[in-house]
Amino acid sequence: MRCQICNNKDATIHLTEITDGVRSEMHICEQCAAEQGIAVKSHIPINELLSSLLAAQPGDDELSDPDELQTACPTCGFTLEQFRKEGVLGCPNDYELFAKSLQPLIEKAHCGKITHCGKLPSRTPLDTRKQAELLSLRQRLDAAVQNEDYELAAQLRDKITENEK
Repeated sequence: MRCQICNNKDATIHLTEITDGVRSEMHICEQCAAEQGIAVKSHIPINELLSSLLAAQPGDDELSDPDELQTACPTCGFTLEQFRKEGVLGCPNDYELFAKSLQPLIEKAHCGKITHCGKLPSRTPLDTRKQAELLSLRQRLDAAVQNEDYELAAQLRDKITENEK
């Protein structure tokens, strides 16, 4: 796919924006992205990301209890100490066994969110989609009020009222 700006180079950056339910995509090369002032972050391997999250910060109590670090999974024998070094778990049971210790890391990695907020399947019933849209609008309304963006908050309030009819 060619860059949509210069039409010369291959597009390596793919931007997707969803505004009021309308999805728009733009495919551009790195040079055009830099010229447009779009910050390009390189891909971070998951192990590096987890390692940076696991890095001990002064005052952090996450994964710091020595007894917990040595607790081993009865299924695979994996410990939190190994997780801290390698950034991966040994088996699916580890998520349940180490849930108490992993919870703060998951919250930190996802800006405080601990539930999946992704896309809905295309076969989702209309009423479920409306409920999801209302939930999203309410979350955006709360954020707008917290940021004291009352004009946006009023618009979102009106959309919520309209959608509830």
